Amino acid sequence: MTKVAILESLGVSAEELSALKKPLEARGVVFADYPRTADADLLAEEAADADAVIIANMPLSDAVIRRCEKLRFIDVAFTGVDHVGLTAAREKGVIVSNASGYSNEAVAELVLGMALSLMRNVPQVQERCRAGSTKEGLVGGELKGKTVGIIGYGRIGRRTGELFHAFGCSVLAHSRHLKDDAPDYVEQVPREELLRRSDIVVLHCPLNDSTRGMIDAAALSQMKPTAFLINVARGPVVVEADLVRALEAGTIAGAGVDVFDVEPPLPPQTPLLRAPRTLLTPHVAFATAESMSLRAGIVFDNLRAWLDGAPQNVVL
Repeated sequence: MTKVAILESLGVSAEELSALKKPLEARGVVFADYPRTADADLLAEEAADADAVIIANMPLSDAVIRRCEKLRFIDVAFTGVDHVGLTAAREKGVIVSNASGYSNEAVAELVLGMALSLMRNVPQVQERCRAGSTKEGLVGGELKGKTVGIIGYGRIGRRTGELFHAFGCSVLAHSRHLKDDAPDYVEQVPREELLRRSDIVVLHCPLNDSTRGMIDAAALSQMKPTAFLINVARGPVVVEADLVRALEAGTIAGAGVDVFDVEPPLPPQTPLLRAPRTLLTPHVAFATAESMSLRAGIVFDNLRAWLDGAPQNVVL
């Protein structure tokens, strides 16, 4: 018998989840479902006798993983795995797979929506309208003809570039390595050049030692004072205090932020909540009805592949 602990919701209906479980239950797999928790002791207890666990973006620390004696597989219903204790997983020989690709469309579409909202001052003019006022002083701009710089030109970055290109934007991209298969309309440039030339800078890069704090005061000072920053990558890629200061000083025109140093709900004292010219969303870029269904399917495909001895989407 193989036991699988689902340690947080996958965001699909009970009926859809049951249908995904059924073929594996017929093979003798036993599932145990638990609500999300931040209690490390409770997590370790829930996963104590599990051969595999399924999580989304809930932290699963090295300490918890070390207490799970039977654990052999971590099935992550998310693209990034920086919230998983990979050191302990490596020590224990635990395989880790992710669900890369499930949210390509969802994230790219939110970026486009943020860009349109920022360019057209949508939050501000909505407030004016509700207050019985006018657009005075809040006439926006168009995407057509603007330059969009994408830092992290993977699959999501590529889709984001496609959408902006369709709106008539020039597209710059920067990744650790040049992409030989990039479309002709994408110009790959050094990061400093991208920051200097872009009207909209979009962050799609992973969080690692080379990207942590990458967008700091120095980087923000390289951007145009009319430019917008959109972060749908990971919060710590941006030095939040530097971003707040840049917004307050008018170093950049505004920002759309979906990810933060901590997972929402944000503490009331978070400075970014009071920063001017910001559009904030509580880590929703990945979350659409369509992406949740696609994600759940990938997660169970990963589980099935691991059970068959041929794990896929392996990150460790």
